[in-house]
Amino acid sequence: MRITSAEFVRSVVSPDALPKDGLPEIAFVGRSNVGKSSLLNLLMQRKLARTSATPGKTRELNFFLINRRFYFVDLPGYGYAKVQKSLQAEWKKLLEWYLEARPMLRLVLLIIDARHPQMESDKQMQEFLAFYGRRYALVRTKIDKLSKAELAAAQAASEAFFEGYEFVADVSATKKMGQHELLSKLKPYLEP
Repeated sequence: MRITSAEFVRSVVSPDALPKDGLPEIAFVGRSNVGKSSLLNLLMQRKLARTSATPGKTRELNFFLINRRFYFVDLPGYGYAKVQKSLQAEWKKLLEWYLEARPMLRLVLLIIDARHPQMESDKQMQEFLAFYGRRYALVRTKIDKLSKAELAAAQAASEAFFEGYEFVADVSATKKMGQHELLSKLKPYLEP
Protein backbone atom coordinates (compact mmCIF):
# COMPACT_ATOMS: atom_id res chain seq x y z
CA MET A 1 0.00 0.00 0.00
CA ARG A 2 1.24 3.48 -0.89
CA ILE A 3 0.17 6.71 0.76
CA THR A 4 -0.32 9.31 -1.95
CA SER A 5 -2.19 11.93 0.06
CA ALA A 6 -2.55 12.80 3.73
CA GLU A 7 -4.22 15.75 5.38
CA PHE A 8 -5.06 16.78 8.89
CA VAL A 9 -8.85 16.92 9.21
CA ARG A 10 -9.68 17.80 12.80
CA SER A 11 -9.03 17.39 16.50
CA VAL A 12 -11.90 15.84 18.42
CA VAL A 13 -12.73 16.08 22.13
CA SER A 14 -16.38 14.97 22.08
CA PRO A 15 -18.41 12.30 20.25
CA ASP A 16 -20.51 14.77 18.25
CA ALA A 17 -17.36 16.08 16.50
CA LEU A 18 -16.29 12.68 15.09
CA PRO A 19 -16.22 12.33 11.28
CA LYS A 20 -19.51 10.96 10.00
CA ASP A 21 -18.44 9.79 6.53
CA GLY A 22 -18.14 6.12 7.54
CA LEU A 23 -14.54 5.70 6.34
CA PRO A 24 -12.40 3.04 8.06
CA GLU A 25 -10.07 4.12 10.86
CA ILE A 26 -6.76 2.85 12.20
CA ALA A 27 -5.86 4.29 15.59
CA PHE A 28 -2.37 4.83 17.04
CA VAL A 29 -1.90 4.60 20.80
CA GLY A 30 1.18 4.45 23.01
CA ARG A 31 2.96 5.85 26.02
CA SER A 32 3.96 9.47 25.88
CA ASN A 33 7.32 9.90 24.17
CA VAL A 34 7.20 6.47 22.45
CA GLY A 35 7.51 8.03 18.99
CA LYS A 36 3.85 7.84 17.97
CA SER A 37 3.75 11.18 16.15
CA SER A 38 7.09 10.45 14.46
CA LEU A 39 5.71 7.11 13.26
CA LEU A 40 2.58 8.80 11.88
CA ASN A 41 4.70 11.36 10.04
CA LEU A 42 6.91 8.60 8.63
CA LEU A 43 3.90 6.68 7.30
CA MET A 44 2.23 9.81 5.91
CA GLN A 45 5.55 11.01 4.40
CA ARG A 46 4.98 14.51 5.74
CA LYS A 47 5.00 16.28 9.09
CA LEU A 48 1.33 16.56 9.98
CA ALA A 49 1.33 15.02 13.46
CA ARG A 50 2.78 17.28 16.14
CA THR A 51 6.04 16.04 17.61
CA SER A 52 7.51 17.46 20.78
CA ALA A 53 10.35 16.89 23.22
CA THR A 54 7.72 17.35 25.94
CA PRO A 55 5.64 14.21 26.48
CA GLY A 56 1.86 14.38 26.76
CA LYS A 57 1.20 16.95 24.01
CA THR A 58 -1.59 15.00 22.26
CA ARG A 59 -4.71 15.78 24.27
CA GLU A 60 -7.43 14.98 21.77
CA LEU A 61 -8.20 12.54 18.96
CA ASN A 62 -6.47 13.82 15.83
CA PHE A 63 -7.88 12.61 12.51
CA PHE A 64 -5.75 12.42 9.35
CA LEU A 65 -7.44 11.56 6.06
CA ILE A 66 -5.25 9.16 4.06
CA ASN A 67 -5.64 8.67 0.30
CA ARG A 68 -9.16 10.07 0.73
CA ARG A 69 -10.15 6.52 1.69
CA PHE A 70 -9.44 6.04 5.41
CA TYR A 71 -8.24 7.76 8.57
CA PHE A 72 -5.25 7.47 10.84
CA VAL A 73 -6.33 8.53 14.32
CA ASP A 74 -3.71 9.79 16.78
CA LEU A 75 -4.90 9.01 20.32
CA PRO A 76 -3.59 10.72 23.48
CA GLY A 77 -0.46 9.21 24.99
CA TYR A 78 -0.54 7.63 28.43
CA GLY A 79 1.86 7.02 31.29
CA TYR A 80 3.26 10.54 31.62
CA ALA A 81 3.39 11.15 35.37
CA LYS A 82 3.64 14.96 35.26
CA VAL A 83 0.19 15.37 33.71
CA GLN A 84 -2.49 16.37 36.21
CA LYS A 85 -4.75 13.56 37.43
CA SER A 86 -7.85 15.42 36.21
CA LEU A 87 -6.40 15.64 32.70
CA GLN A 88 -5.45 11.94 32.78
CA ALA A 89 -9.07 11.14 33.72
CA GLU A 90 -10.33 13.24 30.77
CA TRP A 91 -8.03 11.38 28.37
CA LYS A 92 -9.22 8.02 29.72
CA LYS A 93 -12.85 9.06 29.25
CA LEU A 94 -12.07 10.24 25.69
CA LEU A 95 -10.45 6.89 24.86
CA GLU A 96 -13.30 4.94 26.43
CA TRP A 97 -16.07 6.49 24.39
CA TYR A 98 -14.02 6.22 21.21
CA LEU A 99 -13.08 2.56 21.74
CA GLU A 100 -16.49 1.54 22.98
CA ALA A 101 -18.70 2.89 20.24
CA ARG A 102 -16.74 3.55 17.05
CA PRO A 103 -17.78 1.01 14.38
CA MET A 104 -15.33 2.42 11.79
CA LEU A 105 -12.32 1.56 13.99
CA ARG A 106 -10.76 -1.45 12.26
CA LEU A 107 -7.47 -1.76 14.16
CA VAL A 108 -5.47 -0.14 16.94
CA LEU A 109 -1.70 0.03 16.67
CA LEU A 110 -0.25 -0.33 20.16
CA ILE A 111 3.10 1.42 19.90
CA ILE A 112 5.83 0.33 22.30
CA ASP A 113 9.48 1.34 22.65
CA ALA A 114 11.64 -1.62 21.58
CA ARG A 115 14.10 -0.72 24.34
CA HIS A 116 11.38 -1.28 26.98
CA PRO A 117 9.41 -4.28 25.69
CA GLN A 118 7.60 -5.18 28.91
CA MET A 119 6.16 -1.98 30.37
CA GLU A 120 3.21 -2.50 32.69
CA SER A 121 1.41 0.58 31.31
CA ASP A 122 1.56 -0.94 27.80
CA LYS A 123 0.16 -4.22 29.13
CA GLN A 124 -2.67 -2.29 30.80
CA MET A 125 -3.47 -0.61 27.47
CA GLN A 126 -3.54 -4.03 25.77
CA GLU A 127 -5.99 -5.23 28.43
CA PHE A 128 -8.03 -2.04 27.97
CA LEU A 129 -8.28 -2.77 24.22
CA ALA A 130 -9.26 -6.38 24.94
CA PHE A 131 -11.99 -5.21 27.32
CA TYR A 132 -13.53 -3.19 24.49
CA GLY A 133 -13.08 -6.05 22.03
CA ARG A 134 -10.68 -4.11 19.82
CA ARG A 135 -8.24 -5.84 17.49
CA TYR A 136 -4.72 -4.54 17.87
CA ALA A 137 -1.26 -4.94 16.41
CA LEU A 138 2.00 -4.45 18.25
CA VAL A 139 4.41 -1.91 16.74
CA ARG A 140 7.90 -1.61 18.20
CA THR A 141 9.58 1.76 17.61
CA LYS A 142 13.17 2.98 17.99
CA ILE A 143 14.65 -0.30 16.73
CA ASP A 144 17.69 1.61 15.42
CA LYS A 145 18.80 2.16 19.01
CA LEU A 146 19.34 -1.58 19.58
CA SER A 147 21.96 -4.02 18.33
CA LYS A 148 20.72 -7.09 16.42
CA ALA A 149 21.07 -9.23 19.54
CA GLU A 150 19.25 -6.66 21.71
CA LEU A 151 16.46 -6.37 19.15
CA ALA A 152 16.04 -10.15 18.98
CA ALA A 153 15.79 -10.26 22.79
CA ALA A 154 13.27 -7.37 22.79
CA GLN A 155 11.19 -9.09 20.11
CA ALA A 156 11.04 -12.33 22.09
CA ALA A 157 10.28 -10.51 25.34
CA SER A 158 7.46 -8.37 23.93
CA GLU A 159 5.86 -11.22 22.00
CA ALA A 160 5.78 -13.32 25.18
CA PHE A 161 4.53 -10.40 27.32
CA PHE A 162 1.57 -9.39 25.12
CA GLU A 163 -1.18 -11.63 23.84
CA GLY A 164 -3.92 -11.57 21.25
CA TYR A 165 -2.19 -9.24 18.77
CA GLU A 166 -2.99 -9.46 15.07
CA PHE A 167 0.60 -8.95 13.94
CA VAL A 168 3.90 -7.40 15.02
CA ALA A 169 5.94 -4.74 13.19
CA ASP A 170 9.31 -3.10 13.84
CA VAL A 171 9.99 0.49 12.77
CA SER A 172 12.44 3.34 13.14
CA ALA A 173 11.24 6.83 12.21
CA THR A 174 14.79 8.18 12.54
CA LYS A 175 16.29 5.68 10.08
CA LYS A 176 13.11 5.35 7.99
CA MET A 177 12.93 1.59 8.52
CA GLY A 178 9.92 -0.73 8.50
CA GLN A 179 7.25 1.67 7.25
CA HIS A 180 6.56 -0.18 3.97
CA GLU A 181 6.17 -3.51 5.76
CA LEU A 182 3.81 -1.94 8.29
CA LEU A 183 1.69 -0.33 5.56
CA SER A 184 1.40 -3.62 3.71
CA LYS A 185 0.19 -5.30 6.93
CA LEU A 186 -2.48 -2.58 7.37
CA LYS A 187 -3.97 -3.01 3.91
CA PRO A 188 -6.29 -5.98 4.71
CA TYR A 189 -7.90 -4.00 7.55
CA LEU A 190 -8.94 -1.26 5.14
CA GLU A 191 -10.80 -3.45 2.66
CA PRO A 192 -14.55 -2.77 2.42
